[in-house]
Amino acid sequence: MTSQSKDQWRERTLTPVTRRRPERQGRFATGSGLELDPVYSPEDLSAAQHDCARDVGYPGEYPYTRGVQPNMYRGRLWTMRQYSGYATAEESNRRYHYLLEQGQTGLSIAFDLPTQIGYDSDDPLARGEVGKVGVPVSSLQDMETLLKGIPLDKVSTSMTINATASVLLCLYIAVARAQGVPAEAISGTIQNDILKEYIARGTYAYPPRPSMRLVVDVFKYCSQHVPRWNTISISGYHMREAGATAVQELAFTFSNAIAYVQAAVDAGLDVDDFAGRLSFFFVAQNDLFEEVAKFRAARRMWAKTMRERFQARNPRSWMLRFHTQTAGVALTAQQPDNNVIRTTVQALSAVLGGTQSLHVNSRDEALALPTEEAVQLSLRTQQVLAHESGVSEVVDPLGGSYYVESLTSRLEEEADRYIDKIDGMGGAVAALEQGYQAREIHESAYRHQREVESGDRTIVGVNRYVADTPPISGLLRVDPEQARLQVEGLRLLRQGRDGKAVTRALARLEEAARSEENTVPAILECVESYCTLGEICTVFRGVFGEQGEVASF
Repeated sequence: MTSQSKDQWRERTLTPVTRRRPERQGRFATGSGLELDPVYSPEDLSAAQHDCARDVGYPGEYPYTRGVQPNMYRGRLWTMRQYSGYATAEESNRRYHYLLEQGQTGLSIAFDLPTQIGYDSDDPLARGEVGKVGVPVSSLQDMETLLKGIPLDKVSTSMTINATASVLLCLYIAVARAQGVPAEAISGTIQNDILKEYIARGTYAYPPRPSMRLVVDVFKYCSQHVPRWNTISISGYHMREAGATAVQELAFTFSNAIAYVQAAVDAGLDVDDFAGRLSFFFVAQNDLFEEVAKFRAARRMWAKTMRERFQARNPRSWMLRFHTQTAGVALTAQQPDNNVIRTTVQALSAVLGGTQSLHVNSRDEALALPTEEAVQLSLRTQQVLAHESGVSEVVDPLGGSYYVESLTSRLEEEADRYIDKIDGMGGAVAALEQGYQAREIHESAYRHQREVESGDRTIVGVNRYVADTPPISGLLRVDPEQARLQVEGLRLLRQGRDGKAVTRALARLEEAARSEENTVPAILECVESYCTLGEICTVFRGVFGEQGEVASF
């Protein structure tokens, strides 16, 4: 007899079987801990008062649950980016040309730690870090070398930079000008998401509130002069890497986004003048269905936020566009070939979830910066998914799944509870100043680690199915000589530039920083006078102060 309800099926069909053959021990839950039923049905959607027309709709239409474009990848595939940068600008430029020759469709620049927090390569605080986790860029000379031979009117570039984002954007604009490419013609993204630095990542330079002023200055400048540039990539990725759950990733990312939008509106900008250039950056973790549901929930949440909370009128302002990177924290040094499988599953979730661009981590990145061979394999992973798997042929192929639709709604509901709590604390900036988000992430990370150590959570090759494997040969090592060459190049730059022009430009920057005027034109004057990144940031530190260690860390 066919069951007429889920409860009836459980009683008649499931329970007799599980009495004879009990289910696996342990808890059935998503990677983020949401309890799971054995099966999902229309009853689950009815119980959640799910309305297909209201909550799901069609691709390219509000609330964009199924995608921001009507035909998604049938029209254009996602942008394939491989995040890279190391040693020197010259070495990184060679890697970028290699990747473009292999079929990469956009650049993604990794900067070294001194560049990220505003120190020149010859600063004593930079010693030992130059070129190690990204490319060092201390001046326009470095940026010219980094982008040599790359047509900036044809290639979209993403730059993972936050505290010094406005400086790196100005360096990019200056190189484009030198190529004869106007600012109106360049396209790309700067991360420029300073709030998550205080919450989870740590590459801040100044206190939160003046840092927010620099973010808004970029919004204002680009809305008038660089219309094709995404002025921010609001990032859940790093909070998730620090231990956040999928729910926390959604909630904390959108709370930060709300703070940025509100700051821009408070500064006098019309929401529809800048909202269409906001972008997001999410992780793709191992739980395939939770990640797909997360991306779908994110689009719906952002559409509601912009239309209902900020009264945006332009549909472009409602559309959530995002880049995805597979999970660096999921990579293991043990049995590194397993990382190829992990990143393929993660990349699949991003594509099924409708990402606009994607980076796939390389098998050797738990041990070192990736080799060319490893990066090529990661790029081929994207290309096989795009051209051989069939997942790009239909828009939102998992839409309508009882499980996926139910999970999409559950993630949204749980994230909204967090957002309401943060609103009650005075918003994202006030909450992070109280250490709230960081504490929540730390607690989630602790629970995860306890589950791994107890064996309740399996990590293949680490706490289960362990086997001896030979070490990977040929890992990429950055030659220390490259750092010496970088410092020497900076010394020669200081000797050869116009010292009076540098002094004038830095004085003008200080004047702008102490006033209420936009700082971006003054930064642009500085970089075109060959002021260094460190000199520019020293001016800002003198005006804004320097952020010490955040207590919640």
